[in-house]
Amino acid sequence: MNTTNILITGANGQLGHEMRNVLANDQRFRAIYTDVAGDDVTRLDITDEAAVEEMVADGDIKYIVNCVAYTAVDAAEDDEPTASLLNAHAVGLLARVAQRHGARMVHVSTDYVFDGQGCVPYTEDMATNPQSAYGRTKLDGERLLLDTLGDDAVILRTAWLYSPYGKNFVKTMLALGKSKPALKVVFDQVGSPTCAQDLARAIVTVITATEWHPGIYHYSNEGVISWYDFTLAIHRLAGITTCDVQPCHSDEFPAKAHRPAYSVLDKTHFKNTFGVTVPYWLNSLEDTLRRIEQTNS
Repeated sequence: MNTTNILITGANGQLGHEMRNVLANDQRFRAIYTDVAGDDVTRLDITDEAAVEEMVADGDIKYIVNCVAYTAVDAAEDDEPTASLLNAHAVGLLARVAQRHGARMVHVSTDYVFDGQGCVPYTEDMATNPQSAYGRTKLDGERLLLDTLGDDAVILRTAWLYSPYGKNFVKTMLALGKSKPALKVVFDQVGSPTCAQDLARAIVTVITATEWHPGIYHYSNEGVISWYDFTLAIHRLAGITTCDVQPCHSDEFPAKAHRPAYSVLDKTHFKNTFGVTVPYWLNSLEDTLRRIEQTNS
């Protein structure tokens, strides 16, 4: 069996952790897991072109899977240069190195590249119009990648990512539900959650397809809900009954960064291209909550 060498950046993040889990027993790959820190990963600063060059060359890397992102959406409004460094500049750097060594690249982007003012699911060819520093820098990263690497690049736009790892909405609502008697959650922001494990499996699907299909794709779990509905489902499945969750408007929680009111992504292109089905959000949430419970037990 031929082994494919893959470089995974951001291996300590939500998606990076799930890439490690999904590839753990897959003999088709030899993966190098990297991050800026951590005892169980290889140290790599993806803003250091010489360091990236050395790792790709020495590892004979065929695919770069970029799981790094500056995702502090509100902080990005005050520090767009740092957000741009990770979300755009570093993406272009990785693309240049990949191009020099004949490697392909899979990069994860976001629903924030759209303005969120639509009312039908966003397809890949719809006009982008980011309303935040986070969205602008992620779109810049997309453009740098495609301009540099062209047909050797795949971009997966996703939304509402969660997992048993790090900080995310699901874990926050679990903690608040267990510690607060009451909670208000916005009902006027609608989208589709994404289980990071499902997204990791989608990335493997892209890499292992019989043919390489470059371009932009949308990937989230199936179904449409509000943050309020999502919270009710989290609490119900987790058996939390002591927290009174009530719906509220977004303007009751003013934030520096604009949040898309509607960010449902149309997955038709991905499903048709790769011949796969996408899991329903409730099923994936239930599975993730079981994993979180096992981790905490």
